[in-house]
Amino acid sequence: MNKQDHKIHIIGGGISGLIAAKVLEEHGIYPILLEATDRVGGRVKTDIVSGYQLDHGFQVLLTSYPAAQKHLEFKALELQKFLPGAAIFKNKKQVTIGDPLRDFSLLLSTLFSKIGTFSDKIKILKLNQRLKQKEISAIFLEKEQSTISYLKDLGFSVYIIDCFFKPFFSGIFLENKLETSSRMFEFVYKMFGEGHAAIPKDGIEAIPKQLFQNLKHTVFKFHTKVAAINDSAIVLENGAQLESDYTIIATEASRLIKNLKNQSIQWKSCDTLYFETENRTIKKPLIGLIPKNDTLINNIFYHTSFKTSSQPKKELLSVTVVDPKNFDKELLIEHVKKELNELCGISSCTFIKHYRIPMALPKLNNIQYKMSSLETRLSTGIFLAGDTQLNGSLNAAMLSGENAALGVIESLRQGRKSLKI
Repeated sequence: MNKQDHKIHIIGGGISGLIAAKVLEEHGIYPILLEATDRVGGRVKTDIVSGYQLDHGFQVLLTSYPAAQKHLEFKALELQKFLPGAAIFKNKKQVTIGDPLRDFSLLLSTLFSKIGTFSDKIKILKLNQRLKQKEISAIFLEKEQSTISYLKDLGFSVYIIDCFFKPFFSGIFLENKLETSSRMFEFVYKMFGEGHAAIPKDGIEAIPKQLFQNLKHTVFKFHTKVAAINDSAIVLENGAQLESDYTIIATEASRLIKNLKNQSIQWKSCDTLYFETENRTIKKPLIGLIPKNDTLINNIFYHTSFKTSSQPKKELLSVTVVDPKNFDKELLIEHVKKELNELCGISSCTFIKHYRIPMALPKLNNIQYKMSSLETRLSTGIFLAGDTQLNGSLNAAMLSGENAALGVIESLRQGRKSLKI
């Protein structure tokens, strides 16, 4: 039977769903992708507000992600790269630290900073070197422990943990106790060390837009909400049913499949607030960290330290809040402004927009780097994709979409086998 004689659907137009469609197209298979909203991207979106590019949360692409290197055209994205360091606001002063081996301009400020002891800096160099030599597959075979216990076991001082590791990685892991798996820490740390953190010139949504624009044969159906899925059909919220030989679920599956109702994923949330300012307190493209307990602000970044496709008149500042302390929007804005003034010396700023992101990262145990295409198969005709299958990263979202598509391709080659939920 010809490949096109099968009805193949993808549920969800986020990164995983788009990669699944890309891999299917590369094998001569043309799926139908159902997306509940008006555009692709999932959690990776950018809005234009008052002439500014506002990403849905402070998101970056790590250029060393293997899956990103495979599936994205970096040059076309016009990636704007961060310096490999951070501006730390301590005792009302700004201190810059970073990796002088990768950017010489950071040498003096790092050497003479009081962020960490000389021993801490030697340990960082050793950690860099060890992880550079360590294969990604080996990282995900290590025994899991919390990141905080991992750092303590390596002998890092409490001071550098509190001043650098906690504020920096809390903004990545979206939890401020560093309870996230040491596997994830090693993976992310290695990725930072081997490439750059970057944002496309058009904002983070340029990534799914590029994938979308390169899909020539996939049929997209927007504003199409799915209510339930079984082995041979998709039920839409409007009651319509679609026959489906194979379905890739590239969104949380528990709400769509009856027998998975008690297996819903827990999620980490965060808030991102955008402000317009007259000037940049941080002159270089560096993330700003607030190493102070009980503050709302985790990190800040001036997006206008990069070239953007929009032409803003002033400076654009984003503020990431990991724990909003149950404040409502108005109170959150008020307290963030106060902290910006007291901790960062940013006294004049105009609020632009607030994003509350309830499903920012999946909260997972026993995280993995990759899985076989066979492992993505839930039943005869249903396959699962999404970073929830592996770990909370853009790389995982891509790999899971690729693996699910390969699972469908393998099933088409072999013919259906009996496998029920």
